[in-house]
Amino acid sequence: MQNMDAIDTRILRELSRDGRLPNLSLAERVGLSPSACLRRVQDLERRGIIKGYRAVLDPAKLGVGFVAYITVGLNQHTKVAQEAFERAVARAPEVRECHNITGTVEYLLRVEAADLAAYKHFHTEVLGALPQVQTLTTYVVMGSPKDDRA
Repeated sequence: MQNMDAIDTRILRELSRDGRLPNLSLAERVGLSPSACLRRVQDLERRGIIKGYRAVLDPAKLGVGFVAYITVGLNQHTKVAQEAFERAVARAPEVRECHNITGTVEYLLRVEAADLAAYKHFHTEVLGALPQVQTLTTYVVMGSPKDDRA
């Protein structure tokens, strides 16, 4: 961890809850003057601890009614196969997250689609058509009682 104290940790906690929190409110919550708080936030940004700010979107209001996690096993365990697979999923708007993982498979994807039919098309025509893919296992999200992603 990069030389952070308790105040920096509180700043990060507050900003991760609300990235649009005005500096004055943030300063009050963490017990600093506004100028000292702003300097700390700018320092956290400069050091790359704060990488950016995002809007949290409502998937249902954007027409996303189906969310699943998919494990992907490749048929070749080479850098070339991994890079080709990663390029392909980077172009797929349905793939919201792609993680290279350890274990019996190489990747874990979070996929969003309008509905089951749209997911089936993506599964069959996009992922299933990739020459690097050997196995796909889908885990359908039934609910998300905790989701701290921004």
